[in-house]
Amino acid sequence: MMKPKVLVSDKLSETAVQIFRDRGVEVDYLPDLGKDKDKLLELIPQYDGLAIRSATKVTDKLLAAATRLKVIGRAGIGVDNVDIPAASKRGVIVMNTPFGNSVTTAEHAIAMMFAVARQLPEASASTQAGKWEKNRFMGVELFNKTLGVIGAGNIGGIVCDRAVGLKMKVVAYDPFLSEERAKTLGVTKVELDGLLARADFITLHVPLTDKTRNILNREALAKTKKGVRIINCARGGLIDEAALFDALTSGHVAGAALDVFEVEPATDSPLFTLRNVVCTPHLGASTTEAQENVALQVAEQMSDYLLTGAVQNALNMPSVTAEEAVVMGPWLKLAAHLGAFAGQLTEEPVKAINVLYDGTVAQMNLPALNSAAIAGIMKVTNPDVNLVSAPVVARERGVQIATTRQDKGGVFDGYMKLTVVTDKRERSIAGTVFSDGKPRFIQIKGINIDAEIGDHMLYTTNDDVPGIIGTLGQTLGQAGVNIANFTLGRAKASGEAIALLYLDNPLPDPVRQALISTGKFRQVRPLAFDVA
Repeated sequence: MMKPKVLVSDKLSETAVQIFRDRGVEVDYLPDLGKDKDKLLELIPQYDGLAIRSATKVTDKLLAAATRLKVIGRAGIGVDNVDIPAASKRGVIVMNTPFGNSVTTAEHAIAMMFAVARQLPEASASTQAGKWEKNRFMGVELFNKTLGVIGAGNIGGIVCDRAVGLKMKVVAYDPFLSEERAKTLGVTKVELDGLLARADFITLHVPLTDKTRNILNREALAKTKKGVRIINCARGGLIDEAALFDALTSGHVAGAALDVFEVEPATDSPLFTLRNVVCTPHLGASTTEAQENVALQVAEQMSDYLLTGAVQNALNMPSVTAEEAVVMGPWLKLAAHLGAFAGQLTEEPVKAINVLYDGTVAQMNLPALNSAAIAGIMKVTNPDVNLVSAPVVARERGVQIATTRQDKGGVFDGYMKLTVVTDKRERSIAGTVFSDGKPRFIQIKGINIDAEIGDHMLYTTNDDVPGIIGTLGQTLGQAGVNIANFTLGRAKASGEAIALLYLDNPLPDPVRQALISTGKFRQVRPLAFDVA
């Protein structure tokens, strides 16, 4: 049997390269090839696997030429340099190493906090210039100060732990942080406004999404304590840099330490002109240990897949066998849709996720289905979550996962019911897969429905009164929003009712506001699903 063959086109350690050889994988180590697009295009048809860092750009053109390619392994978490949809379309698995540089990034945030607190870079430059300005650089202690952590996931949780060790008071804002997990970390869970009002230092550890973009905007910065210091080692775009510049020059913000920027490479920024700003060139993951860890992990993961078919940390494929994938594919999509529905409607921290499997689906690979459902929930606020990392993230945040199997108990051969529990409510939704292989929603809040799932949907709740259908149809029709499918359901006559509409395009916000202004609806929620 011919050995699988891997190309390493970016710099990995020799130890990582040796792992491929020791495992029985043929490997070519050409660390500068990623910069030569034409040569890479010429050589890629020979390989079953491609191991990269950030220099190699995996485009649709490259994938089209990679006729043997089965797996791409990214040594690191970011995969902006990989066209994942194109890889999925061609059946190529994309893996990353999401947890290999967590400690390194957290330590960099702590280092940046020290640097901005004690003005270390400027003091060093002054001293090296032959000055001895001992009285000029008056810093502040971290001891007994309040650190506000925005995002208490994997990296943020490590920052919390280190800050508690420094005897800081730590408050954390994270929609998925449970009270139990907060107690374990030794931090106080707060809302964002509460964090802004209390923190002497603020550090960000969230992904860049539509919800987190400019989370520290001009309005948010105005709510912070005068003299606050801000650290961002997560993603550029989380802070409105123009607003931060104004807050720094006015003195409201005493200092900032930034490892990431809206535009990178960041070679010219007004922030660079300010003495109270510490900047580094996206060094969060840049330690020998982190680079070695992710290199070793990617070599192990790729070898496992090429030799045994085992899948770890895949961004575009569940951890199931080839035989299971044929049967489970539609159910995995259903699980993700159920999770996405619950995630888009849940704004409080999730305490528990309960999944009921009935009939035929109860005999399938439930851990993979659970992962798909959990990922669907968490992708709403954390798009970096994948099928493998989702249970880990849930466990870190103290979310309890419960699974129940039962024999066929209804009219369907099999169905799934997902229940999300928060401090305020329980929200449930059920679905099944029809004989055509298409997932459908069959129950929401205990109300039976039969709803086709589309990319763009609208969910409303209301009292069961006349005129709801007319109001929805007229309001959307006047705005030019076409309805592809319309499903209604009610608990009882004159009781609570729901509507789920499948739309051709996203619902414009003015149309949502128009529906709300009618006073006929309890909820008007646009929803989005990836049905591809």
